[in-house]
Amino acid sequence: MRNVLEKLRVLQEEEEGRLQGLLKSNGACEQQRRQLEAELAEFRKDLQRLAEEDLEPETKASTEDELVARWRLYSVTRAALAAEEPRVDRLQAQLKKLIAFPQDPQPLSDSVVATIQEFQRLKAKTSRLCNAADVQLWQRLQRPLQDLQLWRALAQRLLDVTASLPDPPSIHTFLPQIEAALAESSRLKEQLTILQLKKDLLGGVFGQERAAVLLEQVATSVRDRDLLHNRLLQRKSKLQSSLAQHKDFGAAFEPLQKKLLDLRIRIQAENGLQRDLPGKQAQLSRLQGLQEEGLDLGAQVEATRSLIQDNPNHQHKMDQLSADYQALHRSLEDLVDRCQQSVREHCTFSHQLLELRHWLAVLTQKLEAHRGYLGPWDAQSREAEAERLLAELPEKEAQLPLIEALGRLVMEKSSPEGAAMVQEELAELAESWGALRLLEESLQSLVRNQQLQRTEVDSGKKMIFTNNIPKTGFLITPTDLISRHHRRARPLLREGEGSHEDFSQLLRNFELWLQVENSKLVRIIAMKAATAEDLRTRETKLQELEARVPEGQHLFENLLRLGPARGSLDELEDLRYRWMLYKSKLKDSSLLLTGSSPGEPTGFQKLPTHLPAQCHRIRLPAAFRRMKYHCFSSCHWAVKFLPWGIEVVPRQTAV
Repeated sequence: MRNVLEKLRVLQEEEEGRLQGLLKSNGACEQQRRQLEAELAEFRKDLQRLAEEDLEPETKASTEDELVARWRLYSVTRAALAAEEPRVDRLQAQLKKLIAFPQDPQPLSDSVVATIQEFQRLKAKTSRLCNAADVQLWQRLQRPLQDLQLWRALAQRLLDVTASLPDPPSIHTFLPQIEAALAESSRLKEQLTILQLKKDLLGGVFGQERAAVLLEQVATSVRDRDLLHNRLLQRKSKLQSSLAQHKDFGAAFEPLQKKLLDLRIRIQAENGLQRDLPGKQAQLSRLQGLQEEGLDLGAQVEATRSLIQDNPNHQHKMDQLSADYQALHRSLEDLVDRCQQSVREHCTFSHQLLELRHWLAVLTQKLEAHRGYLGPWDAQSREAEAERLLAELPEKEAQLPLIEALGRLVMEKSSPEGAAMVQEELAELAESWGALRLLEESLQSLVRNQQLQRTEVDSGKKMIFTNNIPKTGFLITPTDLISRHHRRARPLLREGEGSHEDFSQLLRNFELWLQVENSKLVRIIAMKAATAEDLRTRETKLQELEARVPEGQHLFENLLRLGPARGSLDELEDLRYRWMLYKSKLKDSSLLLTGSSPGEPTGFQKLPTHLPAQCHRIRLPAAFRRMKYHCFSSCHWAVKFLPWGIEVVPRQTAV
């Protein structure tokens, strides 16, 4: 009986162990299932939002602007889908973990597979639509070049046929054809000129290499057109001169006067400010057409001089007509130059504004995704990705003054309605930037909270050194450790003498100082460095800011002495992060004042030194120096930050 009871007891223990293991496995499986279901639901929601975009409208794009708008929509959607690839990989990885459990995951696995297949179909559809829009836009932009090829063959045939015409009837037959060819040439010149002004758009849509090839083809075609156009003008003048020899001076002079008067009236009508970029481009095209007509009129004026036949009265009239024509021609050239400059400035402003808006939209979407998905299971990887995204802000922030300056320049050369539109666009940009800043602060707060939570978990076994030390660091040696202990004791004795008013005043002083220094740094970053003198000026200003960093560190350390006892910890943490961000921006903006040079190893290094043998200098990697908290758990070493890294001193030596 004892043996039987013992065997039963052993079997009972084995069965209990098996049941407990099965219970744990079921719990882990259920937790994995809930996590996968939550992630899958969020992914489906985002996928549905992208799928609801009007990717295939019923009507075809009839204009170039509609094609560009659709291409941008497809590009943004494709970029958003590409950004979801890591999440698809995570879903697949979680599904593999769930399948490893003995429970049947069939319904959930089918949902995951179906969602991933839908994602792949939407991604393929977006890529197909984007490529189709790219091809259609390329074909639309190639049309002026194709039309120019046909016109060139027609113009060459007219030149060959009219090389020698025997009688006026033949001239009357071909002269209208030459005039029609010249009108078509002017129209093609307008289209090619507008295409050349779209350099930024071509580079953004097709890439710099394809855009450069297309622009080179356009430039070559424009040169060929100019040569043929001039030859047609000369041939037309020759034919008209032949006809003029059969008429009297009065019959030839009066039409020239009327044409000159009509041209002057039309030029005066174009001397006004336009509302938007299409209006300015249309005005430029009209002015260039008037310029072509002016050249034609000048050729006719010179051809009519052969009919003067030593008549002083006719000579005076022709001289006056020629002088009026020259004055009108100069004023027209000045007007065309001003209009071209206005179009270039407006194109640059529109392109840079559009690029910055697109960047703001993409970055906002990514930051919102990071803020929404920041959780304990992937916090560290997402914190690193969020910091990488936020590192793009200073560079883009430096572009804001340039875009605002361009906007003011465009407003000066636009009508009141157009200036109001530009002002509204700048206001919308400022509002979008402010919203991005609020999102940045929210994400930074989440990151700091995650770091604080991880730090609190390790607080029972690690010493925490907050990153409130100056960039230049300080040194611990065996001789000054005891004296530093006494120096630390004196501020602690005086800490009780402070007041909340002292802390508030110090906080306001440091915030004002940091705001002024950061504004100076932003202006320095936005400076143009076109010459060596500009580079030296910029370097000097950065060195001046670097020289004032110890002053700011002193103000910040005064806050730290009062902060834990009198001030708010949240205020100090926020101010600490802004101070760290300013120093990082200043460090990245100066090649002469960086703490490390390109090519420097990122790991710990032991550097040559003349310190005693018991002291060691260890190179601190750049990524470690940027951490908000540094934790050390050793009780045998004293650790201190230096400009080149940290020093580790045996604690028994310091004692």
